[in-house]
Order: sequence, then structure tokens, then C-alpha cells
Amino acid sequence: MIDDGKPIFVQIAEMVEDSIVDGSLPEGSQAPSTNELAAFHRINPATAAKGVNMLVDKGVLLKRRGVGMFVAEGARDVLLTERRTAFADRFIGPLLAEADKLGLTAADVAALIRSRAGEDISGTDERTAR
Repeated sequence: MIDDGKPIFVQIAEMVEDSIVDGSLPEGSQAPSTNELAAFHRINPATAAKGVNMLVDKGVLLKRRGVGMFVAEGARDVLLTERRTAFADRFIGPLLAEADKLGLTAADVAALIRSRAGEDISGTDERTAR
């Protein structure tokens, strides 16, 4: 699960974020402790703490002294908004720049996306129309 391409503490933060986004770690629930994360991933507890603290700084996790870490209310929405923005920056911007070079309009690009997704140009999903 640990990838050599990113710092381990970032990967720990992303794993916790993924659990929040997919709903397996719902808002208000207790998050794994730094010691639990460290033991599970066989890493230094300070490294796990650094990842968790990133999420605390972001407002996604809340520390309750003597009790543990909890998923903040609204954390999922914060993460979804952040990820949608990152998705647009990483994929949509370059896609539209390349489309412009090819002389494609936004409507042309949308039609291409629909055709690749299994929809016809009118927006009807061919997978469910059968």
C-alpha cells in the first residue's frame, strides 16, 4: 500500500481522506489513532502523526484531548470540493487546451466524452437504454 513515489506521511493522509470520501469513515466517527496507523503500516508513529496533523490543519480531523481523533462535520464536502478542483486543474484544463489546438469546441469535447462513456450525442445513456 505504501508507494515509493510520495512521502509516507502524505500517503497516510490520503488513505484517511479516501476513507472519508468513500464513506467508510463517516463524519463524526473516530479516526484511527497515529499509533494504530503506525502499527498497521509498520511506520514510525511520528510519520503517521505528521499525516494526521495535515488533516487536522485542513480541518478534516478534530483532536479531542484524551479521547482521540474524529472526522469533522463537513469533512467529506471539503475533500470532494478539493478533489474536484484538483481534477479540473489536472485534467480539464489541459484537455481544453489540446482541444483548442485541434479546433474542437467545448460541445465537440462534450460529445467525445459522452461517446466514450457509452452515451449517444443526445445524452441518453446507451447502457441503460437497452
